[in-house]
Amino acid sequence: MRSLYITATQKNVGMLFVSLGFMEMLKRKLHRVAFFRPIIESKEKKDHSITFMLQHYKLDMNYEECYGCDIEYAEKMFAAGESQKLYSELLEKFKTLEARYDFVLCEGLPRSVLKALEYYDLNLQLAQNFSSAVVNVITAQHREAEDIYEEILVEHEKFRDEGCVHFASFVSRVDEQQQNFLQKKLKKLDAGVYYLPEIRELGTPTIQDLLETLDLSKILFGENDHTRTIRAFRVADMETVHFLEQIQEDDLVVVPADRVGIILSLFLALYSNAYPKISGIIFPSSVPLHPNIKKMIDGLEGHKIPLLSTSKETYQTVQALSGVHARLRAENRRKIALALGLFEKSVDTAVLEQKLSHLQSEVLTPLMFEYTLYELARKKIKKIVLPESSDERILRAAEIILRRGIAQIVLLGEKKEIEQNSQRLGLDLAQAEVIDPRTSGYLEGFAQAYYALRKTKGVSQKGADERVQDMNYFATMMVYMGYADGMVSGAIHSTADTIRPAFQIIKAAPGVSAVSSVFFMCFKTRVLVYGDCAVNLDPDAETLADIAIASAETARAFGIEPKVAMLSYSTGSSGSGADVDKVREATEIVRTKRADLPVEGPIQYDAAIDKAVAKTKIPDSEVAGEATVFIFPDLNTGNNTYKAVQSSSGALAIGPILQGLRKPVNDLSRGCSVDDIVNTVAITAIQAGDAG
Repeated sequence: MRSLYITATQKNVGMLFVSLGFMEMLKRKLHRVAFFRPIIESKEKKDHSITFMLQHYKLDMNYEECYGCDIEYAEKMFAAGESQKLYSELLEKFKTLEARYDFVLCEGLPRSVLKALEYYDLNLQLAQNFSSAVVNVITAQHREAEDIYEEILVEHEKFRDEGCVHFASFVSRVDEQQQNFLQKKLKKLDAGVYYLPEIRELGTPTIQDLLETLDLSKILFGENDHTRTIRAFRVADMETVHFLEQIQEDDLVVVPADRVGIILSLFLALYSNAYPKISGIIFPSSVPLHPNIKKMIDGLEGHKIPLLSTSKETYQTVQALSGVHARLRAENRRKIALALGLFEKSVDTAVLEQKLSHLQSEVLTPLMFEYTLYELARKKIKKIVLPESSDERILRAAEIILRRGIAQIVLLGEKKEIEQNSQRLGLDLAQAEVIDPRTSGYLEGFAQAYYALRKTKGVSQKGADERVQDMNYFATMMVYMGYADGMVSGAIHSTADTIRPAFQIIKAAPGVSAVSSVFFMCFKTRVLVYGDCAVNLDPDAETLADIAIASAETARAFGIEPKVAMLSYSTGSSGSGADVDKVREATEIVRTKRADLPVEGPIQYDAAIDKAVAKTKIPDSEVAGEATVFIFPDLNTGNNTYKAVQSSSGALAIGPILQGLRKPVNDLSRGCSVDDIVNTVAITAIQAGDAG
């Protein structure tokens, strides 16, 4: 089976949601996955599902490759009696993709959209010709459970009659009562049935949905954050004092631009903790905002909600707003994280993956590596403390981590400030634990424990009292005392400020001579491990050997089969000198301590990574040309090399990841992205799981 065909009877039932879940599973295992819609609604407007998949997964495809034809062309072919020619053309395009890619995920148009076509079951005919198993999506919203049950049976029989393999059925927006009924009735159905509960936010439209529905091209004022959710539309049709009593969290307010009192009151409410925070304001009738009012609003700092304008009258605007539907969008990472979290929680992905598991790829892309991280982290949910809650990137990453179920999160900081910042950014951090070190009940115990650890180093009790109020020291003490499983910091702190407390408090694990670090270097089709590029300045042979062994174990823990290259400026016995001799000695120590590890050294970088060079320089080595773990002789070489490779190749560098501590603490770059933070937290959670 090299393809799946996802179909539905109606629009807006969650078909793209299901496609997202399957693409996520496929990309974990396969390097090249294609997305294909045999028929799109129109060539005049970009298809939403295609643009979403291309943008979110950065598929190696162009838009035109992702579809066969539009409805207009299909109708003409049926009208001319050339349906078989149409099937042949679509099959040819599908087979072209199948020949080039490991897997093709197909998404048909909902049957209700295709009802104008002569052949009502076009999707099934295409799935049959493609030899694709079929996944159908059914909505449970506003329906009786008995009706849903009948539809599942009818669809199942129809697939069987058409000679299609029924891979699975998905019932979206299902409630508990409906699910219980269906589970009892469908026990013997040979195709799996999966239930996706209603989550309000997934069905809640955003500013971007609003812009598209009303055909608005821009936001007149405020943050250009199209991902803000709109819980309800509210018309300002009463006096200001009474209208303020009506507003709710995330409302979009429809108000004429000349109702200055209401507009200014809405902005004042944003700065008041006594009122909910609205999502935006829309001005109907194209009435311009007075320049003085605009000037006043422009000068405000903090809450800058979007102001929009439409030429429609108020009544027409409200009518148009009632037709706004929520859509998954590539730029809305919050909703994507929530959707994937729901899919992974509700669906037995292990069973689905087993059906697809015979197709494996040796290629490991950065995206596949990220999925591996998330999958490993979810196996043992760990609590990770983030001491830098004042940074917007940390808050955005925390929401994604919580929604994806990667880890539990502890944010350090003043609770009110974190709540205000999350509201300003439109984030949901309700699941995060918030601790203020200045008022925490942990403070006294942490100070006493820190004093006991460091008094021989000259630290006084007063010094300990002050030290543990520092965010990084407090977070490290949480890990040390067992109140958290790991810590990630460094977005606004230096590497020294992040790792110094760990060295002082947590210290190295038993049997580890030196704490070291690795970077995961994610290239286009493989992930390599570089060590040590951040901690040990000039390790001796014994320490270098321990770094190599620790790095190999780290690689294996993250699904990378270790083949260790001990790097130097010469290969084999061709060179001499103190630096080469150190690497040669370290290699022998590794072989003595760990005879099971494939290791080669001294070896030059080109011989370690390039099979052609390896055949010339060291032809009998099992590591040369195939190394996955690269051990640098000193910090100067390692740090410069990883940065040079990253800059010249465009590789994604994840790290530094500390190894050898009793409990995991990891450092971020001060230029880190939200993705970097999410990945580092996932890695820390995995390390905590292994340590536990």
